[in-house]
Amino acid sequence: MKSVFETLAAMGHEQVLFCADEPAGYRAIIAIHSTALGPALGGTRLLAYASDEEALVDALRLSRGMTYKNALAGMDVGGGKAVILRGAGPLDRERLFRAHGRFVERLGGRFITGEDVGTTPADMELIRRETRHVKGLAGEGGDPSPWTARGVLRAIQAAARHRWGSDDLAGRTVALQGCGSVGGRLAAELHRAGARLLVADVAPDRARHVAAELGATVVPPDAIASAEADIFAPCALGGVLDDRAVRELRAEIVAGAANNQLLEPRHGEALAARGVLYVPDVVANAGGVLSGGADLFGWSRAEVERRVHAIHDTVLRVLDLAAADGAPPALAAERLAEQRLRARAATG
Repeated sequence: MKSVFETLAAMGHEQVLFCADEPAGYRAIIAIHSTALGPALGGTRLLAYASDEEALVDALRLSRGMTYKNALAGMDVGGGKAVILRGAGPLDRERLFRAHGRFVERLGGRFITGEDVGTTPADMELIRRETRHVKGLAGEGGDPSPWTARGVLRAIQAAARHRWGSDDLAGRTVALQGCGSVGGRLAAELHRAGARLLVADVAPDRARHVAAELGATVVPPDAIASAEADIFAPCALGGVLDDRAVRELRAEIVAGAANNQLLEPRHGEALAARGVLYVPDVVANAGGVLSGGADLFGWSRAEVERRVHAIHDTVLRVLDLAAADGAPPALAAERLAEQRLRARAATG
């Protein structure tokens, strides 16, 4: 078993901060993977983890993913992530997130955070009381979910073009896993594009609501990955593409909003071996971070829209590179991101 430092070296992290404020019920991990392109940008998620080790692995994988996502999106920021470990007791959100804000502030601008799984723009307002290094506030760009969903739609259209020769999704069946803030909006985007929808969520009411609104068919959560569909769109938590899912998958394309969809890199290789076209999540779900460009760089709404629309071309570039190199798309995406990081390092 690797030591913590061996793990950090293997994944290329610069810094990992373990944080605690017991009176506030706050325990968290802030992972800074890279600041080569600029301060590390990444959301703060609030989640109940089975163990501290599970939380650490999540923070490390997510922060590395943010480095690649930001690099591929053309953002002049690095990659980081914060995970707050949710306990079993009652939650005082003000004390919790203000404590988090104080730890973010101690990093002196090396880490800029925002909304993620389990957190809201209102939580970001609480963090802002302690630090200016937070984005996604209600009055400053707000909820990134619509932009994420729009970017995933463009990624799916690019994958369709690569596989079937056309962006047109009319009549295609999409099995969508997760009907939350992003998944629900993606379902609406796909419906407008003419796709047929199969939907699932661990919260049955969410799936039923989407089905009622869009005429979708509800599928049990444990059956959605193996449903008969053209496209599988994972939009819940990560690690869904495990041995069983890869073996039972019936879709030709996998493209969704979830982070770290591959449980392990070998599952990307297994998908390629089966002829399944996988769109790496670090490319597909970049719309949310691109929406942050309005706050970070003063981009206009039109500029954000242009960059989110361009996710389509980035996906095609990754898939074409993967085909040319005979490599899984996830590896091709990493190679493209590393090229940008090396180019920046070479120019100082």
